[in-house]
Amino acid sequence: MSLKLRDLIRQVRACKTAAEERAVIAKESAMIRTAIREEQEQYRHRNVAKLLFMHMLGYPTHFGQLECMKLVASPHFPEKRIGYLGMLLLLSEQADVLMLATNSLKNDLHSENKFVAGLALCAIGNLATADMSRDLAPEVDKHLGSAKPYLRKKACLAMARCLTKCPDMVEDFVDRVVSLLNDRSHGVLVTVVQLMTRVLVMDRECHLDEGGDDDGDRDYESPCRTAFLKLVPSLVKLLRNLLSMGYSPDHDVGGISDPFLQVQLLTLLRLLGAHNAKASEEMNDVLAQVATNTETSKNAGNAILYECVQTIMAVESDDGLRVLAVNILGRFLLNRDNNIRYVALNTLAKCIADRQPERDEHDEQHRGPDAASSDNSDNSAASALQRHRTTVVDCLKDPDISIRQRALELIYHLVNRENVETLTAELLNYLVLCPREHRADICTRVLQVVDKFSPSDLWRVDTLITLLTIAGRESAANVQSSTAVYISRSSEDL
Repeated sequence: MSLKLRDLIRQVRACKTAAEERAVIAKESAMIRTAIREEQEQYRHRNVAKLLFMHMLGYPTHFGQLECMKLVASPHFPEKRIGYLGMLLLLSEQADVLMLATNSLKNDLHSENKFVAGLALCAIGNLATADMSRDLAPEVDKHLGSAKPYLRKKACLAMARCLTKCPDMVEDFVDRVVSLLNDRSHGVLVTVVQLMTRVLVMDRECHLDEGGDDDGDRDYESPCRTAFLKLVPSLVKLLRNLLSMGYSPDHDVGGISDPFLQVQLLTLLRLLGAHNAKASEEMNDVLAQVATNTETSKNAGNAILYECVQTIMAVESDDGLRVLAVNILGRFLLNRDNNIRYVALNTLAKCIADRQPERDEHDEQHRGPDAASSDNSDNSAASALQRHRTTVVDCLKDPDISIRQRALELIYHLVNRENVETLTAELLNYLVLCPREHRADICTRVLQVVDKFSPSDLWRVDTLITLLTIAGRESAANVQSSTAVYISRSSEDL
């Protein structure tokens, strides 16, 4: 007779070498195979539990997949629960035996026991294939209108999986999704917003697959996006209610009212407001309210502010709101938590990189000695970012290499004609301390900065000679050749 689960765990933990552990697992696997061949039903759930433990250790357990299907079909809840857990962990959507579960899933979705129906919905949300999604979507849809919040929220996540596998079904379920946005349960609201977000992302991907342009096709509207855009005032109202809600023990996390729902709402608003001036205008006030009233002493508040900044930068917001977003990231840079500082540097670099084409076009129109100052006056967000330049430069002295690399990437984007001398000096100072394998890339970047913003020929040559003095043979070949060319073309006085 095979071991009990706790005895197997005890034996594995007692093993002193990997060879001993493999021997124990091999012996028990043989016992489980024998039990499977002999159809020992009384030990089936225990054998699947042991296979789950072996799977966690990294051993092959494919021979137990059919046993999971048999447990799923069991009328007893304890066995059914182990069967579903085994199915979620031991099977993937590519497994052939998964199709055998379709009928059991359909039967369980009709169960009066909400926990049995919940197990089926959970399995659909994780493993449903395109064929299973088509077969089971009507049953999942029925649970979207269930009287039990427990089933409604699980049905939303299951439906997200079904629509992901079968995008052509989206339009059939848009009205149902819209009606769920008035639900009183926060758990259901979180999953509904996740479902809407997934539908929008998938809708955009389908549009791109059909040859649409992600940047240029700004007026693109699909039926589901049009339906969701009508809900922007409702989403804004929901977010505002969360901000004004008093203390609620059911939803409070670190003094913040339901930060999970707030983050999901901000993500959805970001997708709806991108390239849509009307929707962006409707959400500007609440974004400003989130940015100014959210508590920053706890991580929950910082997570909301981060999503708020991402949304402000993505939608058609005004310059005042963008300045507020940049200042929030500037406060993040002063935080002691390296994770928060890394996120701030990464977001600032991404925002600047996304707006780089606009800056380049602006430079072409304002070419001349006053181009940089004109740029700062026209783009107040860029001007606000320059005010945090010293903080960004200080990040180059951080002991964490990832912080230094992110700060370095951001400094390249911060350089303009006004600060080129100061920031280039900082880059040369960092070149002395940086790992040798990074020197070639830094030299190439400094050369690009010098080529674009050099105030004089003398400064350019001095900077490049200093660069070669520090980096030597570790500098890239194009840096060395460019320096030689600049020197050969300079005047005799220089």
